[in-house]
Amino acid sequence: MTTISRIEWTEQTWNPAVGCTKISAGCKNCYAETMAKRLKAMGTPGYENGFALQILPERLEDPTKRKKPTVYFVNSMSDLFHEKIPDAYIEQVFDVIQRTPHHTYQILTKRGARMARFFKTRTVPENAWLGVSVENIKHGVPRIDHLRRVPAKIRFLSVEPLLEDVGELDLHDIHWVIVGGESGPKARPMKEEWADSIRAQCEEQQVAFFFKQWGGWGSDGKRRAKHANGRLLNGRTWDEMPASAAI
Repeated sequence: MTTISRIEWTEQTWNPAVGCTKISAGCKNCYAETMAKRLKAMGTPGYENGFALQILPERLEDPTKRKKPTVYFVNSMSDLFHEKIPDAYIEQVFDVIQRTPHHTYQILTKRGARMARFFKTRTVPENAWLGVSVENIKHGVPRIDHLRRVPAKIRFLSVEPLLEDVGELDLHDIHWVIVGGESGPKARPMKEEWADSIRAQCEEQQVAFFFKQWGGWGSDGKRRAKHANGRLLNGRTWDEMPASAAI
């Protein structure tokens, strides 16, 4: 099953696995966990066990049925490199990616070390963009070095939710950085100077910068009304994409 995405930097989602477990600060208010509970209540196939990890091989071939070139966010409701997803199944996912070169696939993980180990002896398909989440210094920043070891054509960072000033970043061999605040009723605030510092570093190191949203708090440090997720940083939108972007 694939679905049209409301995520600003992709087009559709493809979830050959769903469910996850929390491993770092960015997971605290996981949007996917909340969504999975909703989908379970609605009786949606694949979510019978809520947010428990489930492998769904019946969804593997879904992208092969779509002829129109599409940008897919892979496992928006899980983490493809979760420790309980076998290497053999991950290989099946990348086999589909390899067989559908007209599509572009964005794979984001909080398990950068496993992703680096997986690709130590495997080739990354040209149409696969690989990224890691960077929510803070303790958990997020170390993932960047793991990502740098992966021989992907496009490597990206999802700095969302940005929970603190992450300091100076080494963006060598990183092609794209997405920044955003946390959404939802329990959202933690993001300060404008944190986001702008990353923007400035991207400009200095010639890395594409995409500002996704403020989330539940505005740049003035006040809670925002529902759906009032502004996208302005320094008075403008930032929608930069890596050079070979398909969107």
